Amino acid sequence: MKSFLLSKVFRYVLPHSTPEDKELVYFPYWRFKGILFSCIPGGIKYKIVDISQQAIQSPYFPVSVGLRSQTLKLRFLSPETKGLFLKPSLSYKEVIPIIEDRFSTTLPKPIFDQSFIGETLSILYSPFYLESKVYDAVLNRPVSSDLPGDFNVSTIPGGRPDWNIQFIAAQCPDCGWDLEGDRDSIALGCKNCNSFWQSGKGRFIKLKFGHMRKEGGGPIYYLPFWRIKADTDGIELNSYANLVRIANLPRVIQEGWNNKDFLFWSPAFKVRPQSFLGLSRNLTLSQPQEKLVPELPSGRLYPVTLPIMEAVEGLKMNLASFVKPRGKLFPRLPDIHITPKRFTLVYIPLNEKGTELSQPAYRLRINKNILSFARNL
Repeated sequence: MKSFLLSKVFRYVLPHSTPEDKELVYFPYWRFKGILFSCIPGGIKYKIVDISQQAIQSPYFPVSVGLRSQTLKLRFLSPETKGLFLKPSLSYKEVIPIIEDRFSTTLPKPIFDQSFIGETLSILYSPFYLESKVYDAVLNRPVSSDLPGDFNVSTIPGGRPDWNIQFIAAQCPDCGWDLEGDRDSIALGCKNCNSFWQSGKGRFIKLKFGHMRKEGGGPIYYLPFWRIKADTDGIELNSYANLVRIANLPRVIQEGWNNKDFLFWSPAFKVRPQSFLGLSRNLTLSQPQEKLVPELPSGRLYPVTLPIMEAVEGLKMNLASFVKPRGKLFPRLPDIHITPKRFTLVYIPLNEKGTELSQPAYRLRINKNILSFARNL
């Protein structure tokens, strides 16, 4: 029987090369891996980031672990690990603005909006030992000036590690059949009762899902997308007619379009920034109307690797990618609020030709090599 990794925030320990007689102090850092989108007067800028930041504000320990999170072999934290583990005092929500500021200094102003999308969140514990200074236990050299006489690390909350990796049996809660999915998938499917599940609060939660029927012959590859119904405050965007006006589409508004719901679309998989925006924009502007088949399609399915909440974080950037005129609407972005109401996971069939996947009806096109690279994001 397969098991499903349940933890959302992983905790890792960096290796050290310090003699055993040294008492190690493990200082915590938040690590963010993801894409930072910034909306500025010239358009939307993006950057793939892998960065760490102190989880405790301290002038004696380094601000980040630098490139070590990418170059050193990390291991999961376990209760058997010896040393004093300091307890994080800053939440990731408090640290995100600090990280955004670090990347905002090189961007032209004003910055109308920023979003972290697809981030992988974890806590890194970096080893140090204390003498007259704070010493890096990886390189065995000081990283601080002389510590003040009243410095006492025991006054900082901490202790032995009490975190373990959690798993849940990958069994369908409805029928007991084995759930299927790739190792990096955050949602698993049951082919026995045609259901789809994601983890939440220590258990599996059923997803509303479906797929579009394929048309014609030839190889087909199914990609997952989130279809999201949301309320927008600060801009009128609740119908297809509103979309035509806001995006300045070359179409004459037809009778009934004011009663036709507007839906956001987003990839349900991680992919490089320009592809993420392009797929989101083109599918949202296309507004597919096909009736969904509420069962798993037969064929190759790409795994769901982007949670719905991450897709929701990208909705304003999706909006910014097609609104016109930008000069008038971009300054309004800070006052626009998007509230998701319901969502559906939709598998869309793309024609496969060589390394290219395409769906001309919705202007979807992506190279399979890009998808392979994206699994490391």
